[in-house]
Amino acid sequence: MGTDGEDNAHRFPHVPDTGGDSSPMRATPGHARAETGRTGRDDRCSSDTCTCGEKTRDVDQPVATDGAGVANVDEMGDLGDLEFTEPAEGVSQDVDDGAPDTRVGVPEGVDLETPEYSIRSRMNDIETPDEKTWFMELDEAVIDEGRCIQCGTCVAACPSDSIGVGDDDLPKLVKMCTGCSLCWDFCPRGGLRYERQWKITGGDDNVKGAGDPITEFSARVDEDWTDAAQDGGVVTGILASLLEAGEIDGALIATESDDEPWKAESFLATTTEELLANAGTVYNQTLALGNLDLKRWEHKLPDESWDDLSLALVGTPCEIEGLRALQDFEWDYQDQNEGIRAVDYTIALMCTKNFNYYSLMGEQLAEQRDIPPAEIGKMDVLHGKLLVYDHGGELILEEDIGNFHDAALKGCDECADFTGFCADITVGSVGSSDEYSSVIVRTEQGLDAWERTVPKLDYHDLEDRSAVGKLQGWDKKKAFESLARPFDPDAPRFIEYTDHAENYGTATNPHDQGR
Repeated sequence: MGTDGEDNAHRFPHVPDTGGDSSPMRATPGHARAETGRTGRDDRCSSDTCTCGEKTRDVDQPVATDGAGVANVDEMGDLGDLEFTEPAEGVSQDVDDGAPDTRVGVPEGVDLETPEYSIRSRMNDIETPDEKTWFMELDEAVIDEGRCIQCGTCVAACPSDSIGVGDDDLPKLVKMCTGCSLCWDFCPRGGLRYERQWKITGGDDNVKGAGDPITEFSARVDEDWTDAAQDGGVVTGILASLLEAGEIDGALIATESDDEPWKAESFLATTTEELLANAGTVYNQTLALGNLDLKRWEHKLPDESWDDLSLALVGTPCEIEGLRALQDFEWDYQDQNEGIRAVDYTIALMCTKNFNYYSLMGEQLAEQRDIPPAEIGKMDVLHGKLLVYDHGGELILEEDIGNFHDAALKGCDECADFTGFCADITVGSVGSSDEYSSVIVRTEQGLDAWERTVPKLDYHDLEDRSAVGKLQGWDKKKAFESLARPFDPDAPRFIEYTDHAENYGTATNPHDQGR
């Protein structure tokens, strides 16, 4: 994403409590020795008889089960095959005989060698408490269904740092999931009712039209360095003003990868020079919220308590929604926690959809249109067209953006937030003439940032508010058609996994079965 945007924006353990007093029962040598007072094995012991209390199969008494039965344990206390079944109520399955488990009754279509199932299946001998939602369920309902929007909220929310990012730029499990449910709760395509977040952030009127802004302008930065920026260079100007005033210590933006042309990566800019070097827009997501681990940027940050840090974040509307939700709750997000709390300014880029990097740059442009990413100098989306320029500034492609729909992230179709309802400031090109950016100021924090930037600006009232409203209306209509659940800004913020499964259905949770 860099630092400026337009209508199609930037970028592409703990073992659970068993819930009862019952526990696995089996005869133990220690218990028998305590009763007999013996400290060693008697010479008279054999494989069939024992006078010292050591366990032998033919003389041990069957395990008492109080009529409930101990799951996966026979009457002699030996662990049997693991089943994909619920254990008896109040009874633990946490029994180990030292032998590898044999899994039987595996549901059709389940591959036990995939990371999610192999980790989860190792936990099948531990009773699962109610009301837990696991990463495997997020994976099944959102990621495997192609609905992930690569915002990184699940990575930031995980309190055990169990979620990382795979080579395909999608979240993946990197160590055992604890079933805390937070990745599900805060996912804008899973458990987070993102439209409810608009009201919480901006009030009751913030769900109407393009929201309830404080003020709106068409603006551009009146300096030579705007040539490198997108449209009017306003985002770069705002961030530079905040840095120069000492209001922020850095801004999380996007930069182009050194290894893959036009692939966006997160970058913490701490100087005006770095902002200018990374101005402009790229068209794939960076999982920005998953890159707020301050240890990663420690070499660039001032030598002071991280509690005193102040950051700005430039992102798509879905990323800002996730950030606001995380900031609203006093959870401990482990490595991401200090970074989440440090963000004091948010700038959303107007966005109707983002793209999968490999689909857009590889399949659509390089393979189908013979335009290698390395030959592209600038890209823009304007008036419904994808514009591609070479390094000399010559236009080499102008094509209807709809022709690239197959490269877009599927989950973007469910988004009704074109104008970034949860951000302090929204910036884009819709509603302003060429070389100007449309600026929507939504909060007092955003107004402060705007006023600090005014001396750098050439600005006037927003030229065409109706254009912004029309595209916002189109975006909502698209979302209403794509969402499989009701769109309701007044409903509870969080959606239970069972309710989601009933609305969407998945391979192992069809519509009519829920969880």
